[in-house]
Amino acid sequence: MPIKKYRPTTNGRRNMTTLDYSILTTSKPEASLLAPINEKAGRNNHGHITTRHKGGGHKRKYRIIDFKRNKRDILGKVVSIEYDPNRNAFISLVNYIDGEKRYILNAKGMSIGTEIVASENADIKVGNAAPLKNIPEGTLIHNIELRPGKGGQMARAAGSSAQILGKDDDGKYVTIRLTSGEVRKVLAECYATIGEIGNEEYNLINWGKAGRNRWKGIRPTVRGSVMNPNDHPHGGGEGRAPIGRKAPLTPWGKKALGVKTRDKKKASTKLIIRRRGK
Repeated sequence: MPIKKYRPTTNGRRNMTTLDYSILTTSKPEASLLAPINEKAGRNNHGHITTRHKGGGHKRKYRIIDFKRNKRDILGKVVSIEYDPNRNAFISLVNYIDGEKRYILNAKGMSIGTEIVASENADIKVGNAAPLKNIPEGTLIHNIELRPGKGGQMARAAGSSAQILGKDDDGKYVTIRLTSGEVRKVLAECYATIGEIGNEEYNLINWGKAGRNRWKGIRPTVRGSVMNPNDHPHGGGEGRAPIGRKAPLTPWGKKALGVKTRDKKKASTKLIIRRRGK
C-alpha cells in the first residue's frame, strides 16, 4: 500500500505523509461489535498517573476483535476491510455461515470474498487458524497464543509475523522466531493464524507535526536534564550538565537502563532460546 505525500502548503504539511487507505472498503464499523472506551489519561482508580504522557486525543470506540479464533470448523467469509483507531493493523469483518459476525486482524493477502476457517486440520492458507503442531515448518504466522485458549498475544501489530523453525521430538513445544529476532518455544497446542499482518508500511509514516500525536492521545515528553532537581535526578546545575550519577535514572530514582524488570514468578524465560537483538 503506497505512502501518500502532500504539498508543503503549511509548516505542518511539510514532510507529512499518510497511508493511502484505498485497501479499505467501508468507513462505517459493525455496530454490534463496538464497545465504549472510557478515557483514563494514564490514571488508575485513585486518580494517580501510572502511565505518563497520555491524555486528550480523539474520541473512539473499541472494536471487539476475535483473538481467540474459537469458532471452530465453521466457514467464514471476509465482507469488509476496515480501519481500527485502537491499533496500527487493519481489521476484517467476517460473516460466518451460521450468521455470526466477528472482527479479525487483517492479514496480508486477504480481500473481500476470502474464505477462512479455524480448525484442527485447517488448510495452510492466509487467514486460517490452526494449532502450531499442525502448521508446517517455515510457515509465517501471526496472532499466536502463549496459553491454549487464552487468545493470541504475539505478532499482532502491523507488518509483524513469526516463523515456525521446528518442533520438539516429544511434540510438546514448537520453536518460533519473532520479528524482533527472539527465538522461543511455545506449546504445540496453542493456536496461530497463517500469514503476516497487513499494513506493513505503517512504520514509514512521517507524522509531520506534534498535533497528530495529540490526536492519538500522546502528550509531550520532557527531558529530565532540563527539569529542576526536585522534579528529576538529572535536573539542576548551571547550563547544560551531564547526568553526574552512576546510571541514567527514572524520575523516581530507580535505574533506567540495564535493569531486569521481568517478574521471575510469571516469566517464561526458560522457554526463550535466544533473546531479541542478540
